[in-house]
Amino acid sequence: MSPCSKNLHGCNEQLPRRTFLAATLASSALLARPNWVHAAPTKSSRAESVVGELFESLTDSQRAAVTRGFNDPLRSVVKANWHIVKPTVGSSFYDKRQQVLAKQIVRELTSAEGYERILKQTEDDDGGLEAYSMAWFGKPGEDQFEWVLTGRHLTMRADGNSLDRVAFGGPIAYGHGDESEPKSNLFYFQTEQVNRVFESLDAAQRKLALVGGNGQSEANVTVDTKDRPLSGMAVEQMTDDQRTLFEAALASILSPYREEDRSEAIQLVKSQPDSIGKLRLAFFRDSDMANDGIWDCWRIEGPKTVIHFRGAPHVHAFIHITG
Repeated sequence: MSPCSKNLHGCNEQLPRRTFLAATLASSALLARPNWVHAAPTKSSRAESVVGELFESLTDSQRAAVTRGFNDPLRSVVKANWHIVKPTVGSSFYDKRQQVLAKQIVRELTSAEGYERILKQTEDDDGGLEAYSMAWFGKPGEDQFEWVLTGRHLTMRADGNSLDRVAFGGPIAYGHGDESEPKSNLFYFQTEQVNRVFESLDAAQRKLALVGGNGQSEANVTVDTKDRPLSGMAVEQMTDDQRTLFEAALASILSPYREEDRSEAIQLVKSQPDSIGKLRLAFFRDSDMANDGIWDCWRIEGPKTVIHFRGAPHVHAFIHITG
């Protein structure tokens, strides 16, 4: 365990800087690549291989309890706090080896610092990863399958790219239940990065970027935007320096996850001409919890992309990117 594992609350100064910067710089490099090589996860990726190994270890009675058909509607659901199935990782439903494999899947789905951050979040919010549950949709090795981890403030997926042009296998969620102050949440570093963009805006741009409300609603954490207008300031209205800050913020949001998922997400965002320019950045004007000029609820949204961060009273965040 690294020195930061017991002290991840709050700002990035408490994280190992070398680890955090490596993850963020790696995501920034993905944004800068001029020619894309498709680097989405595959059925033989490390996480998916462990998903298959764990599935093969399940008994018939275990499979009956935790597997669904691939087209089951629950596969596409995302919530900040939910369980698809009842058996939890740490229950007697799973043997010790299966519990170890479950944690290994999460490790393979994340960057080094992201793994420690997510483990800390599960410990803070529900006593550890053992309180979370796993469901399989379809069967690993078949054309389409997906593994989904759900629980308090977490939805994670591994699908071996069963769904073409869908990052992370579908919408994912993360969060943190600390309500003591905004800076104490484990994902405040993302709010800091996004607010650096706001700080760079002039008065006219800030007027566009600030939108009404407090950002508490999670009703529109979907990429289906055809029936509702998008709010906020378009990235194409930013200067080159502001756009660089925006792309750094986007990299920080993706930094907790494995490179394959980060790469696919950015590839999909950039799959249309100047599609990053079409994204909109919105800050909710009623969500400055500490009265310090830092907006705690914000949203990045555009064609087939939504990233919603509700930082008050505690963090509920969602990422859904398709192409």
